Amino acid sequence: QVQLVESGGGLVQPGGSLRLSCAGSGRTFDRYVIAWFRQSPGKDREFVEVIHWSVANTDYADSANGRFTVSRDNAKSTMYLQMNSLKPDDTAAYYCAAAVSRGWPQRSRYEYPYWGQGTQVTVST
Repeated sequence: QVQLVESGGGLVQPGGSLRLSCAGSGRTFDRYVIAWFRQSPGKDREFVEVIHWSVANTDYADSANGRFTVSRDNAKSTMYLQMNSLKPDDTAAYYCAAAVSRGWPQRSRYEYPYWGQGTQVTVST
């Protein structure tokens, strides 16, 4: 059973940075894609970025491109989301999700059976 645990959320001022972590266990992730989604109150859960674990291909939503960077540490089975130049619109609960790779890119939340519990990011003065 895949387990995912997010950490690193918090309160940051506009223009600031945060690094989120997603620690995985229960599988080796070589055949998996790991993604970040976010959800703010009253809105649908939206795609942020995805990384293919073994080849490290990445894909980003337009809202994240140029500001967010994803990486992974194979030895720790952990994925990171470095978020820079944060805006109030980035305020949301951020979730990591995992799925066996079945095509590229996998941007739909419905393609992911495994989810973490979420970590809150608040961008505000």
